Amino acid sequence: MSRRAMEQPRRITDSFPRRRRRGPGRPPGRLKGRRNKDKDNKDKDNKDKVQLKVRDCPRAPSQPPADPALMEMLRRFDLSWEYGPCTGITRLQRWERAQELGLSPPGPIREALLEHRDNPDVTYSLWHEYEL
Repeated sequence: MSRRAMEQPRRITDSFPRRRRRGPGRPPGRLKGRRNKDKDNKDKDNKDKVQLKVRDCPRAPSQPPADPALMEMLRRFDLSWEYGPCTGITRLQRWERAQELGLSPPGPIREALLEHRDNPDVTYSLWHEYEL
C-alpha cells in the first residue's frame, strides 16, 4: 500500500491557511491589558443620553391598568396576521383597515378600543415603542 493511501483523506479546509485563534472576549486589533480611554468616555456619554431620553419621555396621566382579559384579547388581535401588519398604526386604524378590506375583524375589539380610547396601553399595539 502506498503511503498516501494510508493517510487520512484530505478535507476542503486543508487547502485554506489556518489562522490563530484569539482568546475569548478579545476583539480584533486590541492588545491585552490596554484600554481606550476615549471609547470609555464615549460609552459613558451615550449611557447618560439614553438615561435622559428614558426620563424625559412624555407620559400620559396615570391610567388605571386595563383588564387582563381585555389585554389578552388585544394581544391576540395584534398577533393575528390575517388582519395585516400593525406597526406604525393604532389598533383602531388596523381594525378599520381590515374592515375596509373585507377581512371581518372581531367586533368586540372595536368596542373595547372605542371604550378605552384614552388609555395608551389599549390604543397602541404591542410593537408601538419600536422604531420602524
